[in-house]
Amino acid sequence: MTKMMPMQADPLERIAGALERLSPPPVSAPDFEAVDAFVWQVSPDRLAPVATVNRVDMSLLLGVDRARDILLQNTVQFARGLPANNALLWGARGMGKSSLVKAVHAEVIRLGEKLKIVELQRDDLPSVGRLLSLLRGSDQQFLLFCDDLSFSHDDQHYKSLKAVLDGGIEGRPDNVVFYATSNRRHLMPRDMIENERSSAINPSEAVEEKVSLSDRFGLWLGFHPCSQDDYLQMIEGYCTAYGVQVDPDVLRSEAIEWQATRGARSGRVAWQYFVDLAGRQGVVIS
Repeated sequence: MTKMMPMQADPLERIAGALERLSPPPVSAPDFEAVDAFVWQVSPDRLAPVATVNRVDMSLLLGVDRARDILLQNTVQFARGLPANNALLWGARGMGKSSLVKAVHAEVIRLGEKLKIVELQRDDLPSVGRLLSLLRGSDQQFLLFCDDLSFSHDDQHYKSLKAVLDGGIEGRPDNVVFYATSNRRHLMPRDMIENERSSAINPSEAVEEKVSLSDRFGLWLGFHPCSQDDYLQMIEGYCTAYGVQVDPDVLRSEAIEWQATRGARSGRVAWQYFVDLAGRQGVVIS
């Protein structure tokens, strides 16, 4: 009796099967009506809904009035389908850059406009093309947000960011605007810019590609270290908002001592002192 040999799969079928396993499955759009905030995740690609966004009320963001008004107006325009710019919020640490973006989004929703915010991590920038393809097919307006954006000497992620700012051959989707925060105005360290200029054969071209990336943001909003008066005003605002009562002289002396031990004044330091104060007084904050 002749023994039957198992049939061998066609080589092309095996290759096709291997490629199918390697390629990411198509991304399905979530229910955009369910929530107003999402986080972009990769491996596999998905938009994870965020039921409750970690943010502070806009009224608590003091000392950034001009940036607040400009960013809010730009965002309202975008939510209404009007022309709006990508925005770069740059400057001192702890001065409320990322808090302002999230607070502005909440304020736009409060004003009755529809707007979704999608947080994108810097390390996931290479996948941004797939994200834009997903958002392009929706009838929603999306604020794409990347916090703490910066690039090192050999970092190639900035090339992916151009897909958001310029959009390539397809153009940036009309329903997407991009906001980023950074401690660096040009998204790269100043000493790196100077080193490349001094060591390159053509200094002007050495840093042009990276430095010009920040020029693609229509809005540049600077955040600078706060004065002592602004610092104290921030803390007083927190006390008023959360009903914490303390002697003004005690508050002033403790707050100044707190910032001295930290070696800096900022909105973040003000909030950290207030958290300590509220905890000592048994006040619950949320």
